[in-house]
Amino acid sequence: MDGKNTVRRLARPEVLAVAVPVAVMLGIGLWRLDRGGMWGDEAATFLVGRRTVPQIWRMLHSVDAVHGLYYLVLHVVLAVRPDEVALRLPSVCGAAVSAGLVGALGMRQAGPRVGLWSGLLYAVTPLIGHYAQEGRSYAIVSAGVIGATLLLVTGLDGRPGRAGWVWAGYGGVLAVTCLLHELAVLVVCAHAVTLLLVRASRRVWAGWGRAVGVVTVVLAPLVWVSHGQAGQVGWLVPPDWEEVEALGRAVAAGPTGVVFWMCVLLAAAGAVRVRRIARVAVPLLVLPPALLMTASQVQPLYHERYVLYAFAGAPLLVAAGGEWLAGALVGMGPGRGVPHLPHARGQLGEETASAERNDRDGLRRLLGRPVSFAGGVRGSRAVPADDGQSRNSSQAGVLLADDRDPQPDHTHPHPRPVLRRPLPRVSNLTLAGVLAVGLVAVHDLPLYRHDRSPAHRPENLAAVSGLAARDIRPGDPVLFVPAFWRIAESAYPGGFGKARDIALKESGARSGTLSGQEVGVRELSARLAGVDRVWVVGDGRVLGARRPPPRSPVERAKLAALEGQFTPRWQYRSGRVTFRLYLRRTQATRLAPMNGLAAPTGLLPSPPPRPRPARS
Repeated sequence: MDGKNTVRRLARPEVLAVAVPVAVMLGIGLWRLDRGGMWGDEAATFLVGRRTVPQIWRMLHSVDAVHGLYYLVLHVVLAVRPDEVALRLPSVCGAAVSAGLVGALGMRQAGPRVGLWSGLLYAVTPLIGHYAQEGRSYAIVSAGVIGATLLLVTGLDGRPGRAGWVWAGYGGVLAVTCLLHELAVLVVCAHAVTLLLVRASRRVWAGWGRAVGVVTVVLAPLVWVSHGQAGQVGWLVPPDWEEVEALGRAVAAGPTGVVFWMCVLLAAAGAVRVRRIARVAVPLLVLPPALLMTASQVQPLYHERYVLYAFAGAPLLVAAGGEWLAGALVGMGPGRGVPHLPHARGQLGEETASAERNDRDGLRRLLGRPVSFAGGVRGSRAVPADDGQSRNSSQAGVLLADDRDPQPDHTHPHPRPVLRRPLPRVSNLTLAGVLAVGLVAVHDLPLYRHDRSPAHRPENLAAVSGLAARDIRPGDPVLFVPAFWRIAESAYPGGFGKARDIALKESGARSGTLSGQEVGVRELSARLAGVDRVWVVGDGRVLGARRPPPRSPVERAKLAALEGQFTPRWQYRSGRVTFRLYLRRTQATRLAPMNGLAAPTGLLPSPPPRPRPARS
C-alpha cells in the first residue's frame, strides 16, 4: 500500500512539472561533459580551485574577487576529483536545479501544465545547455536567482504565519547568489517592478525591503573590492544593436527559423494574455539585460553570461502563451485555458478574481452545475458550491473538466465529481505540449552537437598543451604573452614539463596572483639574449600587427624583443590563443615569411590526442 501511495505521489502533476525538467536538463548537461579541453576561464577556475584556502584568499585581494565564493566551492569539489568532469559538474547541477525551479515557478503561477512546459523549454534552450557545461558560476547563479524569484512569489500570498520565514529565505538565497556573482543584484530591480505591478501591500514591501537591505550590507564589501579590480573586464566594449539582436535570439529555444518565430509569438501572447505570468517573467527577462546594457554605454560591463538568469523569463512566457493558445483552440475561450494557483487577492488585484470567475463559468457550462475553486493546488476534484461560497473563496485551484469523473451523490443537492483513477492522468494536451518541446530539441540537435566540441569554446588549451608536449625540446624557453596565458601550463602542466618558463620569477600560488610574478624588464632582456629559439603562448590579438599597446612595461618588452630579435617560424592557432615558435634572426634568414609556413620537422599542423588535467 505504501508503494502504491509513493507512486501516486510521484505521478502527481505538480511533482512531474518539477522532476521531468530536472531529469531532462541533467541528461543534456551530462551528455559529452568531458569534451577533452578547457578554455581560458575554465583553466583559471581549475587552477585557483586546486590551491589551498589561504592561497585563494590571498589571491582574491588582487584579482578575481567577484568569483571568490565560487572558487571556494570548486576547491571542495576538485579536492575529491581534480578533472574536467568535476570542474563542470556543479554547473550541470545548477542548470538542473534551475530547470526544476522554472517548472515550479510556472506551476505556481499558472498550473502544472505550464510548469512542465516552461521547465522543459528552459532545459532544451541551447544557450542554457552551453553554460550548463561551463566551469564557471553562471548556471549556479541562475539557480539562485530563480529560487529567489520563487520565494518572492511565495511571499506575495500574504500569509502572516510564514511571511517572516519566506522573506528571510529570500534574503539569504539572494545574498549568497550575489556573492557568487555581484551582477545578480540587478534582479532586485526586476522584483521591485513585479511588486509594483501586483500592487503589493505595505507589509509585503516591508518584508521585501528588509531582505534587500540585508543583501546590500552583505554585498557592499565585495563591490568595494571588485571595483578596484575593474581592469579585468577592460576587454569588454559597449553593446550595440547587434548585441540586442543576439540576445533576443539567444533567449529563444531555437535561435533561427520557424522555432524562433513561434517562440516569439507565443511569448508575446503570454505577456499580453496571461498577466499572472507576465508580471513576474517580463521584468525578469527584460530589466537585468537592459540595465546592464545601458550602464555599459558608460562603463562596459555587459556580457550575456552575466545576466544568464534573466533568460528564465522567456520559457515562462512561451509556455503561458502556449497554454492560452491551446485553451482558445479547444473552445475554452481566451484566458480560460490557464489555471492559476493560490494567491492573496490583495496582491494580484481584481484581475485574478475576474479570471477565476471566467474559469468557474466555463466549468459550469461543461459540468452543468455550480463549481467552487476552493481546492487549491491539491484540488483533485471539483467541489460543488453555490456562487456565494465560490466568490468568498480565497484560493483559485487547478481544475480541468476532462480529468473529472462525475458520479451521483444523493447526500448533496448537486452531484459531486469524484476521481476514480488510481493515478493522475496526463491529458492529451499536456502530451502534445511535451511533444512540441521534443521537436524543438530535435531541431536544435545540431547546435547541441556543435556546442559539445572543444572548437566551439574560445580556445582549446588541451590541444596547445599536446603540441607543446610533443615538440618542445628539453630546456626550450617558453614565453607567455600576456602572462595570463600561463594558465595553459598550470591547467596542463604535463605539456610544458620539458620547457623553461623564461620570464617567471615566482609562481602564482606563492605570489598571491593568478598567473605568477614575472621578472623585470632588464632581467627579461638578459634572459632572452642567451637563447636562439623561444616558444610563445599568447593572445593572437596581442601578437598580431593590429594590437592595442600593452600597459605593462614587461609585456611591451616581450613584444619588442620578439619583433626586434626573432622571426616567427611556425604557429598553431586555437581561437584566441596562438602557439608560436620564434627563431633568432641570424638563424632564420633563409626561412619563408610567416604566412603560409610549413611546419618544421617534428611539428604537425593538427593537434594530437587531447590530454587530461594532471592530478595533484
